[in-house]
Amino acid sequence: MSQRQNPAGDAFTDDDATIGAALEAASVPCLLMSMIHMSGDASILDGDLRPVMCFLNEMQCAMSPDAQAEVRRRALAMLRDYRDRGCTLPPPPDAATLQRMMSFLVAGDVPAQYVPMMLEEMELDGVDARAVSFAHIPEAARAEFPVAVIGAGMSGILAGIRLGEAGIPYVIIEKNAGVGGTWYENRYPGCRVDVGNHFYCYSFEPNNEWTEFFARQPELQRYFDATARKYRVTANVRFETEMASAAWQEGSGTWKLQLRAKDGSEQTLEVRALISSVGQLNRPKLPDIEGMATFRGPAFHSARWDTGVDIAGKRVAVVGTGASAFQIVPEIAKTAAQVTVFQRSKQWMFPNPDYHRAVSEGARWCFRHLPYYGRWYRFLLFWPATDGQWEGTFIDPEWPDKERSANAINDFTREFFTGWIREQCGEDEALFQRVLPQYPPLAKRTLQDNGSWLRTLRQPHVELIDEAVLGMDETGLSTASGRHVDADVVVYATGFHASRFLWPMDIRGRDGVTLAERWGDDPEAYLGITVPGFPNFFVMYGPGTNLAASGSLIFHGECQARYIMGCLRVLLEQGAASMEVNPEASASYAHELKHMLARTIWSHPAVKNSWYRNSQGKVTVLSPWKLLDYWRWTREPRVEDYRVE
Repeated sequence: MSQRQNPAGDAFTDDDATIGAALEAASVPCLLMSMIHMSGDASILDGDLRPVMCFLNEMQCAMSPDAQAEVRRRALAMLRDYRDRGCTLPPPPDAATLQRMMSFLVAGDVPAQYVPMMLEEMELDGVDARAVSFAHIPEAARAEFPVAVIGAGMSGILAGIRLGEAGIPYVIIEKNAGVGGTWYENRYPGCRVDVGNHFYCYSFEPNNEWTEFFARQPELQRYFDATARKYRVTANVRFETEMASAAWQEGSGTWKLQLRAKDGSEQTLEVRALISSVGQLNRPKLPDIEGMATFRGPAFHSARWDTGVDIAGKRVAVVGTGASAFQIVPEIAKTAAQVTVFQRSKQWMFPNPDYHRAVSEGARWCFRHLPYYGRWYRFLLFWPATDGQWEGTFIDPEWPDKERSANAINDFTREFFTGWIREQCGEDEALFQRVLPQYPPLAKRTLQDNGSWLRTLRQPHVELIDEAVLGMDETGLSTASGRHVDADVVVYATGFHASRFLWPMDIRGRDGVTLAERWGDDPEAYLGITVPGFPNFFVMYGPGTNLAASGSLIFHGECQARYIMGCLRVLLEQGAASMEVNPEASASYAHELKHMLARTIWSHPAVKNSWYRNSQGKVTVLSPWKLLDYWRWTREPRVEDYRVE
């Protein structure tokens, strides 16, 4: 196994000038935490130099420039001493001090019940607490328990890492030619993550070398590829292979898989357990426009970007204004002759000045060398996105203006977002009215924004059309009003089949019942992971687990991976053939999930269409739970919720 990164940072011998220059790029609140680790002096927590306010993506916590400068001055003297003594550290802070440090950093109270989750996430002791030990299980028993994983994206790589650590043989079935999932498939211009990168990486595999705070697709794909290689996952992947079908074999207690390679050849594989890691946003959804096939120029979905098409000097039509279009349009507008954007729905935007910002060499120095700095930086990214705003995601039944907002917090958010949009539109009142959503903020996906979207729409060669596209012909698109827009290239930024989990695979459980029949358009899974009637079958990023208001999918993925490995351990410990969630436990969970989702802002009646909802208008893909609760529920399986045979 490759060596994990040292959370205390790498030793250094740099001169004072180099250190001082690097500190100019530091998050000063995180620097203060590093200073406590370096000096062992917790009296910093009682001083006047302290964070003022903690909110998402603001890494200086509203500290004044003068306060920041004074901390940097003191830190330079401390780092000089730390360097000169050979970068040795005093004993680490005790548990009580660590909790005080957490609350100090976020300028508020971090309740005691959250401390274990946050310490586990930070790994200050360098121990991966989410790994499940199989050391007490005979090696021969593990060797006879092969597992198949569908998909080599973020979740599939994680499953492979955990299976490899446990000594369980596994194979990953991947339809693409490389790992990374969504970060392999989505290669459109401007494609990037919308969670801060120092949080959007595995907790046990942080990366100090990100070149942007919100990395673009190539760098993200490289991270997942490098991680897969480091943990020897790649050697277990069957690339350019799809799982056509999987059927539970009652007599042998196995899953029989039918695999189909790119060349059309087929192969059968039998395994003891099956893990789905295919995700929710991997099957592109094309619009239903009459005459689409007649268009004679290049036309493609954003997730199937044709890299052979040169956009420069072309007239490009983009259908959709969601997250992908939000990233694509500003990029292609730099070289296209004309960009016409067809707005299907208006989007709320969240200001984030760091969205396109590069990580300077000084900032990377801090991540590499300041003791525990990167771990506290991860905490500072995570905490504002945890459960503090959880109450604000629910509709207040007494709230008077439900068309405008869902509760008092939501109304404040509306004013804040509206001010941000108006500021960018300037005196262009017509544009302001055309882009300002009427539905409550956060009811649909909110987009990260550093001003590039509206700045692009105000350029003379970019036009926003807020009419539906009714038809296409050889030369372009026609709107509801009868207007025809000529185009050389058409891009469909129209989303995915989010509610059609594992489609189009044929997965059959007990008695030949297919998962598609069981789920229909309203999929259910206990904790989003297990399904009655489908023994030894586990789902990562399953129904009801997408995060719309907090956390990151990697955090959720690590919770799910630990739970699944706990289930596999139960099977091996008991020498059992199968493990299947009880229908009663699953039904109870599904009932409570639907009850919670119906109360959330994502189910708000003012929203007429959203990829969060299925064809009946029900929210099926999102998690309404507190992160703390989901973390607790998935730490290990409750065997009483299962039938183990």
